[in-house]
Amino acid sequence: MDGRRFLEGKRPSFCIRLQKGAREAVYDVTIIGAAIIDVLAAPVNENVFSIGSQPMDTIEMSFGGDALNEAVILSRLGKRVQLITKVGDDEAGRRVLSFLEENHISSESTVIQRGLRTGINIVLIDEKGNRHFLTNPSGSLRRLSFEDIEGHLDDAAGIVSFAGMFVSPLLTIPEMKRLFSQIKDKKDRILAVDMTKAKNGEVLEDIQELLPYIDYIFPNEEEIALLTGERDPKRNASLLIERGVKTAVVKCGERGCIIADSSGVKHIPAVKAEKCVDTTGAGDSFAAGFLWGISQGMDHESCGRLACAAASCIVEQYGAAAGIDSIERVWKRFR
Repeated sequence: MDGRRFLEGKRPSFCIRLQKGAREAVYDVTIIGAAIIDVLAAPVNENVFSIGSQPMDTIEMSFGGDALNEAVILSRLGKRVQLITKVGDDEAGRRVLSFLEENHISSESTVIQRGLRTGINIVLIDEKGNRHFLTNPSGSLRRLSFEDIEGHLDDAAGIVSFAGMFVSPLLTIPEMKRLFSQIKDKKDRILAVDMTKAKNGEVLEDIQELLPYIDYIFPNEEEIALLTGERDPKRNASLLIERGVKTAVVKCGERGCIIADSSGVKHIPAVKAEKCVDTTGAGDSFAAGFLWGISQGMDHESCGRLACAAASCIVEQYGAAAGIDSIERVWKRFR
């Protein structure tokens, strides 16, 4: 496919235009989920627990959260993004809001809750770029609720990404069903879902009622294996299609991804990175790249290749979004 025509700034036909007072708001993609701060330290090994102090190549503050990562990447790729999220009324929350403004992302759908601590993760990165997280379960990362989201859905775009299934315990399976049903009430609206590991031993049968609402789902191979009990990513992608998902995309890291839909199952190889220093945000950038392709009307195989290209850019720098500043860099690697 010659994709150059996708860089001409044309907007997809399913953007929803909304009147808010005297001005018009237009979004290409709506992202729902967490927006937090990450504090990165690398490279870390187990010696730190025996010697008490260890010099790092980098210790820095960054920004993270599945939804924030997706939103920032999509904005840098040229999309108009609505982010539905929640932060505390504290210094960390104000930094997140400032970061949204820097990246041209609307914060009108951000809930600011007094007394809530904005989530801050400590991210320990080992020599191979793998991450190990220290999280605060009472911070904003795990406090997003249906009520925080519901009032903003009238503004939502033609593509909605629920970026963190199983992240917030307040979004139970019945609450997710209410949310997905309301999202899909708008004719032709596309619902994409990313996930993390199931926290309470959920299996595929437990989320069965959610699956027919989902147009695209982006688990990694470990996340979906926990739900199905199967290890084969091709089989797991097929199981999701059998249960009602329209398109299942299983992220397989350095092996690329598996895409399953009504036409069958295919493997998309990874795009080789020049180096891998930090895999933080790689899955989120993959989802953002795939959503960019969907918004431009690309076929699934091209979406998968573009998603792999986006992920390969991210792992080359520390931080969840530092590796992408424009569509041109991703597109060059895609081609």
